[in-house]
Amino acid sequence: RPGYVDATHNLGLALLDQGHTAEAVTYFRQTVRLLPQHGEAYHNLGLALAAQEQMEEAVEAFEQALQLRPQDPRAHFSLGVALGKLGKHAEAVTYFQQSLKLQPLQAEVYNNLGFAFAEQGNLDEAVACYRQAVQLRPNYPEAFSNLGNALRRLGRFAEAEASLQQALAARPDYPEAHNNLAVALAEQRKLTEALPHYAEAIRLRPDYADAHKNRSLAWLVLGDFTQGFEEFEWRWKSKGFLPRSFPQPLWDGSPLEGRTILLHGEQGIGDILQFVRYAPLVQEHGGRVLLECPGGILPLLRTCPGIDRLLTAGTPLPAFDCHLSLMSLPRVLGTTPATIPGNVPYLFADPGLIAYWQQELGDRNTFKVGIVWQGNPKFPADQYRSFPLARLAPLAQVPQVQLFSLQKGPGVEQMAAVADQFPVVDLGGRLDQNTGAFLDTAAVMKNLDLVVTCDTAAGHLAGALGVPVWLALSYAGDWRWLLDREDSPWYPTLRLFRQSRLGDWETVFDRMAEELKKLLASPRPVRPILVEISPGELIDKITILEIKSERMTDADKLRHVRLELAALTAARDRVLARSEELQRLTAELRAVNEKLWDIEDAIRACERRQDFGPHFTELARSVYRNNDQRAAWKRRINDLLGSRLVEEKAYSSYD
Repeated sequence: RPGYVDATHNLGLALLDQGHTAEAVTYFRQTVRLLPQHGEAYHNLGLALAAQEQMEEAVEAFEQALQLRPQDPRAHFSLGVALGKLGKHAEAVTYFQQSLKLQPLQAEVYNNLGFAFAEQGNLDEAVACYRQAVQLRPNYPEAFSNLGNALRRLGRFAEAEASLQQALAARPDYPEAHNNLAVALAEQRKLTEALPHYAEAIRLRPDYADAHKNRSLAWLVLGDFTQGFEEFEWRWKSKGFLPRSFPQPLWDGSPLEGRTILLHGEQGIGDILQFVRYAPLVQEHGGRVLLECPGGILPLLRTCPGIDRLLTAGTPLPAFDCHLSLMSLPRVLGTTPATIPGNVPYLFADPGLIAYWQQELGDRNTFKVGIVWQGNPKFPADQYRSFPLARLAPLAQVPQVQLFSLQKGPGVEQMAAVADQFPVVDLGGRLDQNTGAFLDTAAVMKNLDLVVTCDTAAGHLAGALGVPVWLALSYAGDWRWLLDREDSPWYPTLRLFRQSRLGDWETVFDRMAEELKKLLASPRPVRPILVEISPGELIDKITILEIKSERMTDADKLRHVRLELAALTAARDRVLARSEELQRLTAELRAVNEKLWDIEDAIRACERRQDFGPHFTELARSVYRNNDQRAAWKRRINDLLGSRLVEEKAYSSYD
């Protein structure tokens, strides 16, 4: 009955207009059952389903509408929108273009076509579409905002700002435009100008997760870790972040008192390598530490102290009492730039692989520089952080320098293009194939004099290993490198070389080459001497360094002491199992070393007073008595742990 069909369809339209989408779906379905050739009803059914985020079903409805009405520009447009929501942007482009072919002057279609191009990285095409949209509709805030975003991604910041200001002129209460303008300002390091726009976006929409997350990054760059890491928790509600959902509570930093905590990685490998440094601090809160991360890097992370058990992501989890993401640890532990746990190394290369690659790399007389120039091209800002291999030519021209490529995956193809310009030894294809992610790379780095890299995981690995690393940084830079610094509190051996203007890598590498010449003109640093020692000797040295770290006041001396202490403590935790008896013997050994410290202070006081009487004689005699006791405690430790290396002493009796 035609009248009944029309009434059913019209009722669906009324319900859709009022936002009652579920009821509208019911009436549109009833309409197409009554009249299967009702193309308009299929189109409206698709709109109602899309409003309920049922995109797969919406696509089916729009496709049915197009079968019945292939010349309907609205149906082509609606299908393109639904496909875009499903991430099928290439398919969406086809339907948007067909809609425009049927009806050319559609500003909204041009705006959506531009967005589909932008999502595929076709930014020039996106800009052209957005410009067409605002030409057709001069007061179109969404298109101006999208145009500004695309121009920003192309590095055309002045045009981007102008477009975003036009979006706000058309609609001052537009939170997305405020956020996008703030991002454009932040990427020009205009952070104090960006912050008010983030604040306005959040005022207009308090639950605007992307604006909260972006503001957190601005605060972190400025060194405001308190506000920055607190606000950074909004990342879990923003696009691209999937929070882990467990019945167990999040850890709040309180004493663990024997409970088990699960730490889990997030984002990239570089982030895991950077923040795994917090594991020992968590363990110090009295808990058992589990770390879940991608299986490939487990062998490397086994060298990190403070982890009781490593778990491969995606496998069943054992029982635990609480959990936290690695990148939330700075917030929970109250990290500031001054309290970053910056002791390195906290990751360690395999000694056998170090020896192997030492033989492979050969000539000690060259200055060996490992290079990485390309990050993951899927990373949103990769066009800023990665640089062409050819830019490293100034380094290759420095006398005595030999370049070794550590590059793997995308970027390797650039090797052929520079083959006639400067020599590079290609190691990338030989690394980590048979050992595990980064294991060969770490061992090679320990045999290099310097690592030069873009801002990717290689920089974090070198820094965590305590290897000298020079990081070429884009103009804005990532939040973790802070603002206007050449050093990094995260990695004492890392030096930053920043662009002075956007895209200017030439100046970066010219300056790096000059600094490399200066470095080569200075005495070569001695490589660490790696020899086997007994556990007793290792623990003895650690207790002495602990005493020094507590009693010394000179900042430079303390820095050197704590660097050595961190390295030796990490080595101890890696190879020695903890036990109550070992802790008792360690405490006894430390007590003897504290006595020896006090005795030496007293002897020096006597010398200052020129007092060489009975008290001085007794102090001198107590030195060898305490040293004998010290040797006995070291032997007890070696016996407990079954050491094949044992310290022996020979002396005349004083009885």
